[in-house]
Amino acid sequence: MANLFDDVKPKSLAQFDIVSLGEVMLRLDPGEGRIHTARTLNAWEGGGEYNVARGLRRCFNQRAAIVTALADNPIGRLVEDLMLQGGVDTRYLVWKPYDGVGRRLRNGLNFVERGFGPRAALSCSDRGHTAISQMSPGDIDWDALFGPGIGARWFHTGGIFAALSDGTPEVALRAMRAAKKGGAMVSYDLNYRASLWKDVGGQAKAREVNRALVPYVDVLFGNEEDFSAALGFELEAGNGDFTEIDVESFRRMVGRVQETFPNLKLVATTLREATSASVNGWGAVCAGGGGFWQVPIREIMILDRVGGGDSFASGFIYGLLEGKDPAWALECGVAHGALAMTTPGDTTMATLPEVLRAMKGGGARIDR
Repeated sequence: MANLFDDVKPKSLAQFDIVSLGEVMLRLDPGEGRIHTARTLNAWEGGGEYNVARGLRRCFNQRAAIVTALADNPIGRLVEDLMLQGGVDTRYLVWKPYDGVGRRLRNGLNFVERGFGPRAALSCSDRGHTAISQMSPGDIDWDALFGPGIGARWFHTGGIFAALSDGTPEVALRAMRAAKKGGAMVSYDLNYRASLWKDVGGQAKAREVNRALVPYVDVLFGNEEDFSAALGFELEAGNGDFTEIDVESFRRMVGRVQETFPNLKLVATTLREATSASVNGWGAVCAGGGGFWQVPIREIMILDRVGGGDSFASGFIYGLLEGKDPAWALECGVAHGALAMTTPGDTTMATLPEVLRAMKGGGARIDR
């Protein structure tokens, strides 16, 4: 099945291994405490699409860039500084003039509790009318970005960005078309968030938008709820609340997705069973080209689950960029996602040697 990705552009023909398009928010984290009783908050940067590019840069040493927009004020400059520390190229960061109050546009905030034991993780976002929600297709010269002078091997975006405003789906579409024209592989994470869609048409609008974008995608990420809510493909079996996973039913559903969208080379998803906030079952499956691969669900310990799926995606993409087969890429994604959830913040702190060790079943003995 490795020949599915034999046409990934060589490194020598592109400045970037991956370019991501999405919002980057300031994450404010009370650590071991609660948001509503916090007196101090740790600051991080994070965003579904950004986290994938950052993971590829920091853990896998890939050349990564982010296309995003920020309001030009001290909060925006703080987010920029955090991104610079993460090593992701910010030359395609669009600065939008700030009006001094935030009536017209602002920067997004995301307050996140990690959760512990019976207390689930909690996220409270404050991201209305943010700078990136007001991006237009003309803010970036997409043809130049993906053309022969610059170029990218891979482009990634997702359903969170597409849900931010009426205009963001058109930005995503323009970027996808240019990426395909320039020879980049395109991945898309459905990442359905009911809170983002509920005031702009709900599931019906989410399905309309995502079904218009998926025909330009090579690798599609999403869990069973995403495929149901964001694309309209229902599981044939299941309890309806997505707490238990019927892998065979999911496999048949993925087959229907690929019949509807034959452009999809691979469909990949994490499998998560939340025993508690601190203990999860964690695995993954992917399908494509008539093949099906699975990493069985194994129990792992969780410190901070937010961003685990993004780290899975970055590990999976890394495997494909390196010419590995889907089975290896899947193992890499699962290992990287598991390691990323052992540290605080949205983004990975794992190293490639740690990922490779975890893929081989390495334990937690001290590394001296």
